[in-house]
Amino acid sequence: MVPAVKLDRITKRYHTPEGEISALEDITFSVQEGEFVGIVGPSGCGKTTLLSIISGLLEPSAGKVYIFGEESHGVNPKIGYMLQRDSLFEWRTIYRNVMLGLEIKNEVTPENISAIDDLLMKYGLDAFRDNYPSQLSGGMRQRAALIRTLAVNPKILLLDEAFSALDYQTRLAVNDDIYNIIKKEGKTAIMVTHDIAEAISMSERLYVLSKRPGTIKLTVDIKLSIENRTPLLSRKAPEFRQYFDMIWKELDIHVL
Repeated sequence: MVPAVKLDRITKRYHTPEGEISALEDITFSVQEGEFVGIVGPSGCGKTTLLSIISGLLEPSAGKVYIFGEESHGVNPKIGYMLQRDSLFEWRTIYRNVMLGLEIKNEVTPENISAIDDLLMKYGLDAFRDNYPSQLSGGMRQRAALIRTLAVNPKILLLDEAFSALDYQTRLAVNDDIYNIIKKEGKTAIMVTHDIAEAISMSERLYVLSKRPGTIKLTVDIKLSIENRTPLLSRKAPEFRQYFDMIWKELDIHVL
């Protein structure tokens, strides 16, 4: 089966007045269609840089990115990107925010409008379509941001610390919310987070990066003995603490 995403020896170096800085070195891994993969690592190890390379916002210094078997250059329409903040425009209603990507791509068609209506209804935001972002809770805003990303029908979702702006209790609920939406929509997801527990609870496989320059220090397949897995239930699995301790040790957590 052709992977949804394949990274082949990705390296990224920056040139500064002080000299060359290596952000990433020799990153190789694959993500199958429908998988949810997490990336954790110390602050400054190149996690966000790696997502930017996958999305096409940055070109690697060396190595190649393949999306569904084709070498990718530049921004790829098959990829959607969720950032640390929901980035909703406060002067636009939720409906107009969700429509934004389609407007930019000039794809406001009856079919796509119907798809947005279905997403708003399916995920509990239809009653708030005429509200403004300031009138919604943090969790609802994040759900709206995801629907805006899904509206342009990407095959792959990149999540860059997408829940870090939320308080802890809201974050737990939103983890379940967003995870379930991604799984129901059959999307492939790659998530960067500094939160080990979040990474274990949501991911099927985890890549642990080293300190800069980021290299893959450890690959962990997450196998939890629970049925009907959700992020919240995952935290109750007997294996959860073992994975947490293993990754904590590998991260040398005091440098985070």
